[in-house]
Amino acid sequence: MVLISALNGAFLRTIGFFGSQYPVDDMVAGLFSYYSNELEFVGVVADYGNISKEDALRNVEFFKNLTGIYDIPVFGGAEIPLTGDLPTYYPEIHGPSGLGPIIPEFFTDGTLENFNNINDLIKKYENEIIIFSAGRLTSLATMFILYPEMMRKVKDIYLMGGAFLTAGNVTPVAEANFFSDPYAANLVMQLSPKKIHIVPLDVSKHAVLTPDFVNKLNEHYLKTNDKVGQIIKPMIDYYYKYYKKMNPNLIGSPMHDLLAMWAVSDQSNMEYIEVPVKISVEKGESFGQSMGDFRETIMKAPWPVHRLAYQFDYSLFINQIYTTLTSKKVR
Repeated sequence: MVLISALNGAFLRTIGFFGSQYPVDDMVAGLFSYYSNELEFVGVVADYGNISKEDALRNVEFFKNLTGIYDIPVFGGAEIPLTGDLPTYYPEIHGPSGLGPIIPEFFTDGTLENFNNINDLIKKYENEIIIFSAGRLTSLATMFILYPEMMRKVKDIYLMGGAFLTAGNVTPVAEANFFSDPYAANLVMQLSPKKIHIVPLDVSKHAVLTPDFVNKLNEHYLKTNDKVGQIIKPMIDYYYKYYKKMNPNLIGSPMHDLLAMWAVSDQSNMEYIEVPVKISVEKGESFGQSMGDFRETIMKAPWPVHRLAYQFDYSLFINQIYTTLTSKKVR
């Protein structure tokens, strides 16, 4: 989860729980914000997800050292979901450390911030903060439970998660971020005082970066001796190899979290529909299913209404991703 603060509707500051673990697609989304002149980190929460909390902390520190952005506060987030079950990790998808073939050393300066200190950042950017979540929702749900009044000072919430009118990627009906902690996901939907912008699998599965696109990016980074950008190709190649094995018809790597980060940007043209939303917490085949009431009648389920992304311009997306990832950020 990331907190982002919009200043005058033009400049965004990312704070937060950035997917929280920095595996491959989270890292690429983070690098998009690094290269962007519209986005800036002001804090990160490291917690469990596709990798362990310890690996998440290591990857955040790797990102800080790689980019030279040393002043980002890193907060300690959740280690397990609200279900009480031990989390399942996916090294076959994201690699042993979450970064494909890259296994960074453990960099840390020993200044892991207490989770409660997130409140200080929310106060600092009161009514400007936008939360961005690209991972499990346990830490975000905890914020709503412990600090409901503080969360009213958040401007917006964007998250990647759910599968509403498409098949799931963990079960036939459930997407990984919601399935791994549906209690947290449902709490976030129920407790948020603002309509959440949800970028589900329905659209994110179409946000593919083809091998040709990745190779073109890498040629730019080699030509410009950009060591930061040069980590993108080995990570995505690893990621794509797994997905291609699972689906031979795939033409590129689906970058779910990158699309969600792009959606926050003023550049995007993401289209949303407002519908009542609920996450199934019933044990069984529907566990973790994300449900939306899409009926075109005045009769709707009495669930909180949120904004679901349902369409985006792929050509615009891919062009803006390339332009941003090959730009030089003004600091």
